[in-house]
Amino acid sequence: MTGFPGGTGVSHLRVYDWPAADGLAGGSPHLHTASAEGYVVLRGAGVLETLSSAGFRETPLSAGTLLWFTPGTVHRLVNTSGDLELVVVMQNAGLPEAGDAVLTYPPDVLADPRAYRTATELSSAAGPTDPTAADVVLGTAARRRRDLAVEGYLALRERVGSEGPAALAELHAAAVALVGGKAAGWRHAWERGPKAQADATGQHLDDIAAGRGRHLADASVHVATPAPGPQGHGMCGRLQVWDLDGAHTVA
Repeated sequence: MTGFPGGTGVSHLRVYDWPAADGLAGGSPHLHTASAEGYVVLRGAGVLETLSSAGFRETPLSAGTLLWFTPGTVHRLVNTSGDLELVVVMQNAGLPEAGDAVLTYPPDVLADPRAYRTATELSSAAGPTDPTAADVVLGTAARRRRDLAVEGYLALRERVGSEGPAALAELHAAAVALVGGKAAGWRHAWERGPKAQADATGQHLDDIAAGRGRHLADASVHVATPAPGPQGHGMCGRLQVWDLDGAHTVA
């Protein structure tokens, strides 16, 4: 059991300070189809806007706030202080990176897998080779992606306000249709991560109950290093991730 505890993923997020069409700065509204997500606020202030079975909600964020939400929750990070920073803990490490997240684009984009992929992918393949210039190109693409997600989100939020949470059903159906073909591949990441750790704990409990502590002799410390290169352009802000798969044992 050498993976990060719980088979989770961890990243550091500096939420975008770009203003959107409604004047609020922040990230791209989206949902996760199979993974819960948690935040620990490190600095700054903001608001988490959510659309869920409870309708539209706003949760204030400040240093020390700890919160999490379940799959299907549409969430939008709003950066009110300009310096909102979080530690993000993702359930099922590997699944979000493999396409577990679906952005709240307008319905016509969500209904067209090719249009969705074109709107979502950030690529510097044909961009400038200078790292600073390439970062600007990626940032422009990320902002365009965010703006399209906000456009769809604002219309959806209005519908939820007038029709209630049932208005989310179309988005949920579109999200499942977009990612359904990937789910079989996600199972491998889940089995070697969260499930493997849970199974290992079950074996440890059985051993302890039987008077055995053989797993204690395998105690070790593991260190992960930040992924190389500049911070990436995530859906909600600039991301610093750690190479958890490449963590090395120090003791």
